[in-house]
Amino acid sequence: MSPQALASLLSEKPPKVFVLDVREPEERAVAAIQPSAHIPMDDVEGRLSEIPRDRPIVVYCHHGSRSFMIASLLEGEGFEDVANLTGGIDAWSERVDPKVPQY
Repeated sequence: MSPQALASLLSEKPPKVFVLDVREPEERAVAAIQPSAHIPMDDVEGRLSEIPRDRPIVVYCHHGSRSFMIASLLEGEGFEDVANLTGGIDAWSERVDPKVPQY
């Protein structure tokens, strides 16, 4: 999913999409897309119950590699509407919200 498409989904009031940040806590402290939930990549498998199954899910990380792996994991666990944010938060900062710091 492109950053612009996610921005459009997040503009809905209230947003129907569940945004999942799978970066490490120190990365999230620098920059985050809001609203989003935070579950570090290595913790996702043990915390699947925290991820809703009745809403579209968009997973993001720094550039998109880790989130791609987690999106695939979620699909393998039966989550039906899962997307990876292309380019991660870096692309979000470049194309949607330049106030989000790049690192």
